[in-house]
Parts: sequence; C-alpha cells; structure tokens
Amino acid sequence: MALRLADGTSWSDTLARAVAGTAEAFDRPADGTITLRNLVGGEWRTGGAPTPARTPVDNSVLVKLARLDAAAAHDAVIHAGTAHATWAGTPLAERRSRVIDALDALTAHRDLLALLLVWEIGKPWRLACADVDRALDGVRWYVDEIDRMLADGRTPLPGPVSNIASWNYPMSVLVHAELVQMLAGNAVIAKTPSQGGAVCLTVAHALLHRAGLPATLLSGSGEALSEVLVRAPEIGAVAFVGGRSNGGKVAAALLDSNKRHFIEQEGLNAWGVWNFSQWDLLAAHLKKGFEYGKQRCTAYPRFVVQRDLVDEFLDMYLPVVRSVRFGHPLAVDETWRAGDPLPELDFGPLISAAKADELRRKVDEAVRGGAVPLYRGKLDGAPFLPGQDTSAYVAPSVLLAPPGRSRLMHAEPFGPVDTIVVVDTTDELLAQMNASNGALVASLACDDTDEAAKLAVDLQAFKVGINKPRSRGDRQEPFGGRGASWKGAFVGGDLLVQAVTVGDDDRLYGNFQDRTALPPNL
Repeated sequence: MALRLADGTSWSDTLARAVAGTAEAFDRPADGTITLRNLVGGEWRTGGAPTPARTPVDNSVLVKLARLDAAAAHDAVIHAGTAHATWAGTPLAERRSRVIDALDALTAHRDLLALLLVWEIGKPWRLACADVDRALDGVRWYVDEIDRMLADGRTPLPGPVSNIASWNYPMSVLVHAELVQMLAGNAVIAKTPSQGGAVCLTVAHALLHRAGLPATLLSGSGEALSEVLVRAPEIGAVAFVGGRSNGGKVAAALLDSNKRHFIEQEGLNAWGVWNFSQWDLLAAHLKKGFEYGKQRCTAYPRFVVQRDLVDEFLDMYLPVVRSVRFGHPLAVDETWRAGDPLPELDFGPLISAAKADELRRKVDEAVRGGAVPLYRGKLDGAPFLPGQDTSAYVAPSVLLAPPGRSRLMHAEPFGPVDTIVVVDTTDELLAQMNASNGALVASLACDDTDEAAKLAVDLQAFKVGINKPRSRGDRQEPFGGRGASWKGAFVGGDLLVQAVTVGDDDRLYGNFQDRTALPPNL
C-alpha cells in the first residue's frame, strides 16, 4: 500500500500557519518565495543574502534565510547592548510577567512549533513535541524558583548573552536558555543554526518579541558572524553548543578576554558492561537510546563489554537494533484519518544528506580497517513516500572492534552507528570508556553497585549512571563536561542563573583553563 502525507501536515500547510500566526517575521515578495527576517533592535528587518534552507525529510527547499554579514551583525549587537541596559534595570516582577506571557504564547503555538521541527530537522512527531514541552516546562520551573536564585543580590551581566547553538534541540536547549537568561535580567542574542530549525526559532522569537522580551535573532554563516558574536566588547557572555572543532575556535577567541562562557562540546559517551546479568533492564534503556538517531550530545554510541559477557550482550542487543523504527516522520497509509496518531518512529533522517554521506563513509572506512560489521540495516522496507528523496536517511549499523585509527574509535558518530569494544580487565574497561578525552555522560552496567561506584570515580564523564543512562537534565541538576567536552561554567539548575548573573561571591563551577571545580551537590 502506497504511503502519503498525513492530512494537514504538508510543508505548504505548515508554513502557511507559521506566516499567518507571526506575519511580521516573514518577507513575502511577489514571486512567492518566503524569506525569514532577522530580529534586530526590536524590529523584524528585511535584508541580507537570501540562501535556500532545505529539509532533511525529502531534500526540498523550505524557505530562504536572510544571512547577514559581520557589519550587520555588529549593528545588531550594539542594539542588543542598548536593550540590555534597559532590561537589566527592569524589576524582577515585570521580567517574570513578560516571560510568563511568552510561555503562554508558545504554549498556544505548541503543535505548530513541533510540526516545524518535524520538517526542519526531521524529528518524529513525539520527539518534536517533547522538545517543545521540555523547554516550556523547564522555564516554568525557573519562573517559580527565580526569587530564591537571586535572593543573595545577584544582578545581570554587564552585557547581553550571545547564544550559538546546534540545530538538534532548538527549543529545549536554545529557547529554554534564552528565556532563563532574560528572566535573570539579560538581553539575549541568538544565531540561527546553519543546518536547521530556523523557521521554528523565527516563530518562537516573534512570540518572545510580542511579549516584550529583549531578544535578537540573526541568521548568517558561522565564519561571518562568530567573531562578532564572540568577541564584540558589548557581549557579556557566550553560550555555545556544538562540536569540538567549532567550540575550540570559540574558546580560542575568548582566551584574552574575561567574558563568561559555557562551551558545550561533544564527547564519545560510553556504556561499560562488567559483571552484569540484568539484560531485560539494559535492553529497555538501549532501545530508547536510539531516539532521534542518536543525534544528541548525551547519546551512547560506544559499548565496552567484558569478554565473558559478549555473547549474552549480543543476544540482548542485536534484537534491539533490529527493532528500531525509522523513516519519513509524516508518512501514513490510506487508512489514516484526521485525529489518528502520527507515525511512532525512533528517528527520521539525519540533519542533511551531506552528514548522512559522511557517516556512511566513516562506517566503510572502519570496516576496511578491520572492524567487524555485526549489523548493517537497510532503507528497504522503511516507510517512505513514493519517489521520495532518501539521501539523508541512514539505517542503524553496529561495528565490533573498530580499528584504533578509525574516526569512529575516538569521536562520536552523531548518528545511528554503534561500536563495541571487548575488554578483559577493569583497567581496559576504563581506558576504552575514556577514549575521547572527556565526555558529558557515561554509564556502567554492573550487578554490584558498589563495584560500579568505585569504577565510576575514574571515568572522565561529568555524569555517570549505574544501570541507567544519564541525560543533560534541567532544573535542579547541573550539567557540564569533563576534559575536552566542555569549557567554562557549568549550567543547569541554579548554576544556569549563576552563570549569567553577578554576585558578591562570584565563584563559578566549571572547566576553566586554570582549574576544574565541581558543584558541591554533584
């Protein structure tokens, strides 16, 4: 039976809803093409070099981005600095009221924001909704707790916070952070990710602006804008989420400054298996781990397994991999009717055809180097539309013993590719789990929790789970990284507000050049 798009979910319908709801943020010339405007100085401005933005779902063009140059970006930063001075003097009660208004408006547009994420970054419907909901629920917690967090007289930073984030969590990472930063008294600047999420962020920022919040949204290449958004003297802090290469450039640009910074970078998060027998428990965790094709900073793509347990591990693990569901996030059969649930998939496409091709090359490279392909899935049989471009889709793969020179041995794949390494001693276990010089999370599967706790001490990960995964977390729980996975102040919970405010005790917890300090409650 041929599949079709679920009624009312086409891109033309979705974009029409976005334009109808926030018309001020879209440029609609007579030729019918739609270009996203930039939010500068409290106004939605037309200008910049129009560049097509494509969806990974089927490689079609969605809209055009008005990409600014460095001079235009610097003008935006100056405007943001002026807005920051005014906003920093706004009473907390007024700031809280405006943030609540923004949350109410975002909640009213929740389904539209989620559907935009499905099209722009390929998230299945359930996960797209979770991204929006997590942002809104997380900020509401800060609204309730902000009086306590600022009770010791903490004040806003001397300048706006510059946010440069990756494409994979536009709402629950970027918009969430911006709203908390503004609640704490700072104006914010956000760079639209180059690879996806621009329309969702444009709609969200239109709603923030209507609520009277001092937000700036810019589109442009990292090469053109990063110098301004990192080094401009008006900037009070830099928040970065992305890979180690770009994160390293941001860190280098900050070396001679005293700017606050929180630079989240990837690491190869590993799950170690040692003296373990609770396979059903582990299977449930690993199935959930394939959500969004492991395109997230807290995914687990590496399993380090005790040799005596390899057969039992594979008996559990391979059926999990074979059960993973992927395909077009909105493809339904002819029996689907309005009101029926949208497809329940673990993941859709990778963020782009280029990233998919790169990942396939890494797998081929590792196999040529000696890795054993335990499983290589195929696109055949996955739910796709007739004639659909599937160049951004990658089926799950599992490789045993990747060679030491392989890129998959030391860096995260950021896609549905797992590697398994076999070890004989706990020293080998720790060495292989620490292969990437620091990680955000790690986990140990071990029946003896005391033994696991002793091993965890030597893991170079910020959070370590015992018989469970760890995640980024929000609210009460801090978040950061060890080694090269993080630079600067840790965030999450009270630390997120501390990172963007100044107090009498201005000690920050984080990974800094001269020290590494952990929060007392970690």
